[in-house]
Amino acid sequence: MDENELYRKLGQRIKFLRENAHLTQEKLAEKCGISLDYLGKIEVNINKPGLKTLIKISNALGLPIKALFDFE
Repeated sequence: MDENELYRKLGQRIKFLRENAHLTQEKLAEKCGISLDYLGKIEVNINKPGLKTLIKISNALGLPIKALFDFE
C-alpha cells in the first residue's frame, strides 16, 4: 500500500467511525479541537493528518489509535 492509499483509507475509516458514533463532522472536530474544514479534508484525503491529530481523533472517538488503521 502506498502513502496515498493509506491516507485515503484512513480518511474513509475516520468517517466510518465518526458516523458509527453518531457524530457530525462539526461535533467531532469540536471534540478534537480542530477545525471542521480540516476534519472534512482529512475524510476526503485532501489533508494528511499528523500523529497529534490522529491521537486527538482517536481520543475523541474513545478508541485506541490502532482502531483508525483497522482497514479490514
